[in-house]
Amino acid sequence: MPIWVITVSYLLLCIALILGFVRLVKGPSLPDRVVALELIASITVGLILIYAVQTGMPYFIDVALVLALTGFMAAVGFARYLERGGSRDE
Repeated sequence: MPIWVITVSYLLLCIALILGFVRLVKGPSLPDRVVALELIASITVGLILIYAVQTGMPYFIDVALVLALTGFMAAVGFARYLERGGSRDE
């Protein structure tokens, strides 16, 4: 893969990560913050996968998979919390 593609991918994902952190800090409600955390986890998975492609180390794909599953379980846990009548902080 050409190095400029990897560089542009890193740059775009880093910009998205910064915007996710802004939403995490600024988010007016708890669901906004949880969605921002899930977005940050997904972007981090993308960064890890690009690094795995760049270095040719397939071991990092396992790390990305575990992080993706952890982020999914956090979203499910939050949905269960809201379903049982948790505070939405609106």
